[in-house]
Amino acid sequence: MITFVAGLTARQPYRSPTPEERQTAARGFAKLLGGVPAELSDLGFSVEDDVDDETGRSYTLAVNEPGTDRAWGLYVVDRSAPPSLAVEVPHSNSDLRTELVGLEYFRQVRGAVLLVAGAHRRAGGRTADVAHQPRSVFHAVAAELAERGLPQVQLHGFNDLRMPGVDVVLSTGRAPVGAPAKRAAERLLAAGFDVACAWEEPCAGLAGMTNSQGIVAAAVGTTFLHVELNRTVREDVVQREAVVAALTHARLDQA
Repeated sequence: MITFVAGLTARQPYRSPTPEERQTAARGFAKLLGGVPAELSDLGFSVEDDVDDETGRSYTLAVNEPGTDRAWGLYVVDRSAPPSLAVEVPHSNSDLRTELVGLEYFRQVRGAVLLVAGAHRRAGGRTADVAHQPRSVFHAVAAELAERGLPQVQLHGFNDLRMPGVDVVLSTGRAPVGAPAKRAAERLLAAGFDVACAWEEPCAGLAGMTNSQGIVAAAVGTTFLHVELNRTVREDVVQREAVVAALTHARLDQA
């Protein structure tokens, strides 16, 4: 996955899928989640089963073909338990190191599903910004997970100067502020992070109110947690691990 993300650039090819392609993707990934072999090659995806060397757990990986405009993402399903939590990285190689946080968090939660954007957010005239683009495969998969009741945790990054002194900004976008979000805030505070919660104070446009996946979560009544990490936290391996530990112990897969 690290190599996959490193190859993403603002100038890479990208096009939005057609409505028919989005429907095909949603059906295919629904089968994949259910453990049924899914034919996604028509969309340019390769699908394989393997075992994670770090955890010893089996997983299924679906990844888009490289070097084409069908740069529609990388998706990993942990097979050690039923689907439990969606971990989302929408701004790959733009919000730097969020993919590392996402991968480690995915590894900590049995049954997690990892969604990683297949293009830089500025590719395709910014149509590849899947966090704000409902016409994407990423969104189709996220919506399928939300409709199944899975909580979503979406990882972002911000410049330290945008909110000086703040390490983490938490929000639920347009979704209700429930116990999972409050537990996440408590755990991050207990880990020593300076946390700003958008449901309590203004957060310099980092509240995820226009986030497409958050809008769907609000519509279907599922948990959505928008996590913004400053650059200092994202660049420090110890702090990244502390963020993952806090989110893991918050048990966001539980109501």
